[in-house]
Amino acid sequence: MQIIMQNIHKAFGTNEVLTGVDFDLLEGEVHALMGENGAGKSTMMNVLTGLHARDKGTITIDGKETYFKNPKEAEQNGITFIHQELNIWPEMTVLENLFIGKELKNAFGLLKMKEMKALAKKQFEKLSVSIPLDKEAESCSVGEQQMIEIAKALMTDAKVIIMDEPTAALTEREISKLFDVITSLKKEGVSIVYISHRMEEIFAICDRITVMRDGKTVDTKEIPETNFDEVVRKMVGRELTDRFPKRNQELGETVLQVKGLTKKGIFEDVSFSVLEGEIVGVSGLMGAGRTEIMRAIFGLDAMDSGEIWLEGKKVIIKSPDQAVKLGIGFITEDRKDEGLILDFSISDNMILPTLSSFAPKGLINDKSTKEFVDMLIKRLTVKTESPDIAIGKLSGGNQQKVVIAKWIGIGPKLLILDEPTRGVDVGAKREIYQLMNELTERGVAIIMISSELPEILGMSDRILVVHEGKISGVLAKEDATQEKIMTLATGGQ
Repeated sequence: MQIIMQNIHKAFGTNEVLTGVDFDLLEGEVHALMGENGAGKSTMMNVLTGLHARDKGTITIDGKETYFKNPKEAEQNGITFIHQELNIWPEMTVLENLFIGKELKNAFGLLKMKEMKALAKKQFEKLSVSIPLDKEAESCSVGEQQMIEIAKALMTDAKVIIMDEPTAALTEREISKLFDVITSLKKEGVSIVYISHRMEEIFAICDRITVMRDGKTVDTKEIPETNFDEVVRKMVGRELTDRFPKRNQELGETVLQVKGLTKKGIFEDVSFSVLEGEIVGVSGLMGAGRTEIMRAIFGLDAMDSGEIWLEGKKVIIKSPDQAVKLGIGFITEDRKDEGLILDFSISDNMILPTLSSFAPKGLINDKSTKEFVDMLIKRLTVKTESPDIAIGKLSGGNQQKVVIAKWIGIGPKLLILDEPTRGVDVGAKREIYQLMNELTERGVAIIMISSELPEILGMSDRILVVHEGKISGVLAKEDATQEKIMTLATGGQ
């Protein structure tokens, strides 16, 4: 299937998101689509698949001008979109999610369960996925949910698959397997639109790259004809020096110390400390227990035993409310379900953890709230027309900035960041890194969980590696390498 999009325009009210985009896709190619958050990448693909009607421009598919009424019609014609925000039905099983709206039935209208299970197992084997088909989707990790979505797309016999940040929640092994699947799909003539902020992946798997900025196409090039620096320059419209800002701050007293944290079957005998002004990176494979340990510290999940000490005092944290009052903030990896209320405004989301301070007599002080929100929007360069619009209308990267902003607003002593730059473009990533540096300069202690090894190595003062619920090693910044981290993450010494 060949697709040509020419001079595509799309506005939402007065907000012009696409202002003349050109994009073409060849049969059997992997075409990277890059740009800063809010550049219009996802909107352009939503126009292609019929979720949004274009205001202007033409779409030609296999030589014929074609416009879909909705994503289902696009899927029926061989184009599938795997969105960054996963379309998982949490209360349904894995099998039900795979076949929702596409159930196999016999002549009497009864489900062909045996046939559906066989097809699902065959697809999972292709992806080397081992998730029980009767498992409820809400109990699956984000990485497992991502693999379910990929499997669902591959089962539609698609000719074009649009992947929006497909590896954001995957382990290195899962990414490697996904790349194998993409390579085999290419050989079968399937085309892939690959939207990602992970530059290493773009140069490893893609054939061509189109860069967008501010709703326009900047350039399209063959991958061998460009490089990291050129792509970044075209994305942000300027040179971006140093991927990771230098860290020079002096470390202070111990802010957090945990001793022997244990939750049976999840993590065991976890002990570590974090100092004032320190960034402690936490690495490990998906399912190793990294997030679960931090959820217990924040009071989201109960633990069986262990002690938490904050600034030299033993504390008992049984709820997030208690953690916040103690000066602990937690930026969750799942911003859609746990980090934000998508129907609420940007302003309402930003002030949620500090709401009581803006309403000392039960009434919210609108002037103070506006000044606070405007300051955070400016500081984190959140792209928005107004702080009063629903946060669900922002791009994924701008939503992430709002999640970070709301926790900065509490003036934390300790900030736990779980995948802080997932789905965030290279320019915004550096802004987040710079912000982390500024926070540590003020004495804030930071724990950063990340699946991106360059990020762990580039931003951490010390690195904890978790393997099967235990800390398998602690590496000083100067001693750490990707090889050492992966050795410890897989149970080696």
